[in-house]
Amino acid sequence: MASQIEPSALLASLSKAALLPSPVIPSTFKPSVELSVSFNEKPVVSGNLFRVSQVKDAPSVSFTPEFHHSSTTSYTLLLVDPDAPTPDDPKFAYWRHWVVSRIPSSSPSPSNGTTLTQYLAPGPKDESKPHRYLYLLYREPEGLKELSKEDVGGEEFVERRSFGTKEWVEKWGWNLWV
Repeated sequence: MASQIEPSALLASLSKAALLPSPVIPSTFKPSVELSVSFNEKPVVSGNLFRVSQVKDAPSVSFTPEFHHSSTTSYTLLLVDPDAPTPDDPKFAYWRHWVVSRIPSSSPSPSNGTTLTQYLAPGPKDESKPHRYLYLLYREPEGLKELSKEDVGGEEFVERRSFGTKEWVEKWGWNLWV
């Protein structure tokens, strides 16, 4: 079962976690889409903890598209870790765990989109403090070209670290929705 969080609670949680504002979430961010994420029916709620064994498989993700969307509206989902390799030393911040584009508003689930980066489960070091993980949903601009895996970067472990999330999003002209 997936769980949704109220916009005001989401903003408060992001602020408390020092993620609002941040390089990828502007201070002007106003969530307008409800995103539900769960691992084996355990909902992801801001601040809850998961063991590595619980997140080895890609989560179930769904969302309610914007009220005034067109039939051709599509979204991109990013899962990034701002605390890689550890919260005390985030030198590989915004480590890229998963990228799915072209998620149609008519069937809003990553399983209906184009996977640009295969899901790779979080695996922080045993001695690491808990990590924060961000699920970022962007509305794609109309007429966006079909993106390829090369547009994101490689799948190799070292190619996923220090992902320039902000720059990548700005390059394609996307809008953050949740």
